[in-house]
Amino acid sequence: MNRIILCSILFIILKITPCRAQNLDSLLQVETDSNKEKEYVEATFKSTRIILGQSIENKAYGELNFLISHHFGNISDGSYHLYGLDYSEIRLGFEYGITDWLTIGIGRSSFNKIFDGSFKLKILRQSTGEKNIPFSISFYSNIALNSLHWANPDRANRFDSRLSYAYELLIARKLNSSLSLQLTPSMIHRNLVKTPADQNDVFSVGVGGRIKMSKRFSLNAEYYYLLPGKTADDFYDSFSVGVDIETGGHVFQIFLTNSNGMIEQSFIPETTGSWLKGNIRLGFNISRTFTLTKHKIIDIND
Repeated sequence: MNRIILCSILFIILKITPCRAQNLDSLLQVETDSNKEKEYVEATFKSTRIILGQSIENKAYGELNFLISHHFGNISDGSYHLYGLDYSEIRLGFEYGITDWLTIGIGRSSFNKIFDGSFKLKILRQSTGEKNIPFSISFYSNIALNSLHWANPDRANRFDSRLSYAYELLIARKLNSSLSLQLTPSMIHRNLVKTPADQNDVFSVGVGGRIKMSKRFSLNAEYYYLLPGKTADDFYDSFSVGVDIETGGHVFQIFLTNSNGMIEQSFIPETTGSWLKGNIRLGFNISRTFTLTKHKIIDIND
């Protein structure tokens, strides 16, 4: 009887031990997984712009970006106007990384002689490892000053009538090494509009993407859908397609667009051209980054 009991106990121990060893291996695997180093997703887009609109990208701490934007006239103007090259609008801008998660910017556009100031705040950054964050989120806002002479200088014109504002939430995901997508809900507020029927607040939803074709070349596209209202009735949705070409510290963006303006207050609610009517413009952005301060890393997700 004792031998039977002893054999039974040994049999149970032999059966349980592999299971317990397996459970211990599982626990060790979970512990190993939880200790994986966090890896941030890099280069969702190559520039701080997808084309006209903001991308999820910030400038790193201590980096200064000099941006030249240029839009020509309508290609449909024909050979007499050299397919729009006789006419042009330009914007010069600077962006500086205060930290890895905060970028500020200033600029001046020839279109409506607009001065603008902006900031972009990184809220979440796509990452894998200890914290698996599936997408990146940033908040962007700017203020613009229209410095054109008053159309009617004899009336009581107010300075704040020159001001307008943009507010955007940038939500992006790099799906793989070649494809990145971004959703951009936006609101534009204009202190002064032409008629009482016009909208001071204009809402839109932007969609943009990038397809990487090689290490230094990609195809980009973006579209801003104006939500129904008088602005959507009077103007057209902004649509742009182009390419990014990276050469060291420079990023060249060459594109076609139906928009003339180069900041959100201009191209989102005030695009007068239509692709279907041939109102297509050639444009380009040139971005050059200078490192002014040695880089430091701040983990915004901790």
